Amino acid sequence: MTRYRSPRREDAAAATREAIISSARDLFLAHGYSGVTVAQIAAAARVAVQTVYSSAGSKTAILSALLEPAVNDPTVNEVLDAVAAATDPREIVRLTAAGVRRTHERHWALVFGLLHEGVGEPAAAEVVRAGVDAYVAALSTVAGRLVTLDALRPGLGPDRAVDLLWFYLGQRAWFVLVGERGWTFDQAEEWLAASARQALLRVP
Repeated sequence: MTRYRSPRREDAAAATREAIISSARDLFLAHGYSGVTVAQIAAAARVAVQTVYSSAGSKTAILSALLEPAVNDPTVNEVLDAVAAATDPREIVRLTAAGVRRTHERHWALVFGLLHEGVGEPAAAEVVRAGVDAYVAALSTVAGRLVTLDALRPGLGPDRAVDLLWFYLGQRAWFVLVGERGWTFDQAEEWLAASARQALLRVP
């Protein structure tokens, strides 16, 4: 038997889910993740608490949905493809710095606003950790390309190269320079790329 699908009902369900996630985003940014309850999300979205769970899932699931566009931003794969094709180590660092800058800038309000002070709950921290792991995995690919080109400073291995890429181009660098110290993204990108080249490359 073919199950009937109602486009109108599906549209209404999608709209409800979007309202819940949007309300949660506003509340998380205003009060911090740990300062918000599912009941508050339901009230802001004008739905029942059970509707939050049935439409969008737990508070942790909502956090995951909010962060998904940043974690899976298409810029990441575009940059990694460009890095794989590049043969100039300086260009590889430039491409990486420009890519992580674009990703941070595109999702800045959410990523900085939500993650700068931490999420404060173990289950949510696991969601954030998964995003960080994906970020580090991408930087590991960049480090591997530099190793293949024999571009690293003498004595610098791939693991330490990943550490340095994370130090100069990871989230915390952007949070400090742009979010805390008021640098522009242009200023931060230029300085971080130059510093990463100096720390990593045989010929910076």
